[in-house]
Order: sequence, then structure tokens, then C-alpha cells
Amino acid sequence: MSRLPEKLRKQYVNSDYPLVMLKFEDGHEIKVYKGSGKTFDVYSGERIKILASYDPTSGDRELVEERKVDDFEDGT
Repeated sequence: MSRLPEKLRKQYVNSDYPLVMLKFEDGHEIKVYKGSGKTFDVYSGERIKILASYDPTSGDRELVEERKVDDFEDGT
């Protein structure tokens, strides 16, 4: 019998880019504007892509980093 992955609460603070999108393995995204942060629920073992957008009116995005869930701060 397989166990379901553990659900975790994490957070991300954007202090470097005008707009960051956190892209999750299931395809959904969370926008985080410069100077703000977001908390989110994820499953252990997931990888999240951090994409930066320098012009919010453009669809252009730059992959900044890909992180494992464990590399994010714990959320409240």
C-alpha cells in the first residue's frame, strides 16, 4: 500500500524581481510581486520553478531557479 505524500505549508518572498511566478508540477502558478510574499501548500518531494518577468505586460519569462520544496521557508 502506498502512502500519500505529506502536505506542507511553505512561503516565498520576492525581493529581487518586478514579478515572479511560482510554477508547480501540476501546472498552476502563483504570482508574487516585488516586495511581497505568499504562502502556499505543496506536497513533499515537489519541485517548483521560479520564473521572473521584468515586464508584466509581456508574456516573456526567465527561469531563475528550480527548487525542491524543502528549500523554501516554512509558512504560517
